[in-house]
Amino acid sequence: MPIRHAVFAAFAVLALIAGSGCAVHRGQETMGAYLDDTTITTQVKSRFVESKEVDAASISVETLNGTVMLSGFAKSQNERSTAERIARGVNGVKSVKNEITVRP
Repeated sequence: MPIRHAVFAAFAVLALIAGSGCAVHRGQETMGAYLDDTTITTQVKSRFVESKEVDAASISVETLNGTVMLSGFAKSQNERSTAERIARGVNGVKSVKNEITVRP
């Protein structure tokens, strides 16, 4: 019986460590917030790839607590504005910080 208790205790400790030590970083309060931010970033990037007006390879997307930060380079003010509009249209986005630089 003591071996069964030790094995059970070891699994319980592993479960606690795995559950609490997940990849919550950069100020997110919960694992759910981290997953939401990751989903938002992925959706914004996907929409950039689908768009003919935005060069997805030139624009970086980061999300923290629902705030999307866009950075990188655009060929025109229209591309910069379109990228921001696309990001704002993604479900779960609370705000957008557009730090994209227009470079001819």
